[in-house]
Amino acid sequence: MLPWIQLDRATIPGDGGELRLKQRGSEFSIMLGATELMNSRLSGSEETLATLGCAHIAGRKGARMLIGGLGMGFTLRAALAALPDDVSVVVAELVPAVVDWARGPMADLHAGTLDDPRVTIHVGDVGALIRSKAAAFDAILLDVDNGPDGLTRASNDNLYSHNGLRAAQTALRPNGVLAVWSSAPDSHFTRRLRDVGFVVEEVSARASTKQRGARHVIWMATKR
Repeated sequence: MLPWIQLDRATIPGDGGELRLKQRGSEFSIMLGATELMNSRLSGSEETLATLGCAHIAGRKGARMLIGGLGMGFTLRAALAALPDDVSVVVAELVPAVVDWARGPMADLHAGTLDDPRVTIHVGDVGALIRSKAAAFDAILLDVDNGPDGLTRASNDNLYSHNGLRAAQTALRPNGVLAVWSSAPDSHFTRRLRDVGFVVEEVSARASTKQRGARHVIWMATKR
């Protein structure tokens, strides 16, 4: 078996620890300590996040989507495949090196999506971007952590707090959707979404595109 080779490392702003990019043959992995955050072989639930978000805004002219977290680009790639030409997509990525990796060693995996004319890359905190907007997006798709528990960066908890969810509501247009990816269920988060007035649906999604392996959770929270 081929050995893993570490290609690069990057510090997460805000005392979030260090990401490591590793490669084994054509397979890539992004690690935080001993925890694997993402693997290029497992894209199923990230693609489902995009598919559900795109279905919610289908038919809206000039729709705007915000994707929080570039990662390995699975959500962005699936969204662009489903969205029409008049939709604009903002991708907020906190760690500049992740964007560099997308244009460098993982360029084939991203398949030119960063250069799509519908796409704008925002290097910075997606939470700050959300708080600065009002009625700006038809869909906000968040995959910035392992879920609403702030694993990679404690301040990510602010995204999923009552105040963070109210900010997301404000940033959404009427009947807009906040879609949140998680590696596991979280009943407390479901309750917080409902507390601030979202209509909530929990969707189970397989990690693998072959519909095998771990089950992840996607919350679809619609603004009334």
